[in-house]
Amino acid sequence: MAINYPNGISKKYQKETPTQKKKQHSFSNRGMSFEELINQSNLYYLSKEIAVVHKKPTPVQIVHVNYPKRSAAVITEAYFKEASTTDYNGIYKGNYLDFEAKETKNKTSFPLHNFHEHQINHMKQCINQQGIVFVLIWFSSLQRCFFLSATHVIDYWENKENKRKSIPLKMIEDCGYEIQLGVAPVVPYLSIIDHYISKGDSIYEK
Repeated sequence: MAINYPNGISKKYQKETPTQKKKQHSFSNRGMSFEELINQSNLYYLSKEIAVVHKKPTPVQIVHVNYPKRSAAVITEAYFKEASTTDYNGIYKGNYLDFEAKETKNKTSFPLHNFHEHQINHMKQCINQQGIVFVLIWFSSLQRCFFLSATHVIDYWENKENKRKSIPLKMIEDCGYEIQLGVAPVVPYLSIIDHYISKGDSIYEK
């Protein structure tokens, strides 16, 4: 099918032990993408009535459909009606959540070209409405997962032409939170938000 686009802790980072690294590596062998692990985690949160978080659907305009037989239809061409915003949104303990999930093979930095202008603008708008906005970053080569508030991404994006075109891993380690993968849920990102709620802190002040 052709898809055509119009003219994406609770504690600060600590050094992992060999046991932790082995545990994270075992999840990479499942053959699941980072997005699938987050989807699985969201299903767990939903089934336990902990939070309601879903992946946002992207509106699609169907242009051409083939009917190889009466009982089946195959979409052969479609267009995205509008640019997507972020990957996920939902609600947790009365707080609106909005976040993007990104993956990179880089070992020392996260490239800013993984984001688009409309996504940055959307995150700004959600922050202005007091939403909890963040990015989950998976360094696949390192088998490391981080929670980074959207304000840091926005700061780097707005300075990318004068400075770097990527976010250094060291900065993510210092200003974000590393998430140790688990079982249920696999990506326990809500534990970071619990840390802020319990302390009464702003997620954007770190």
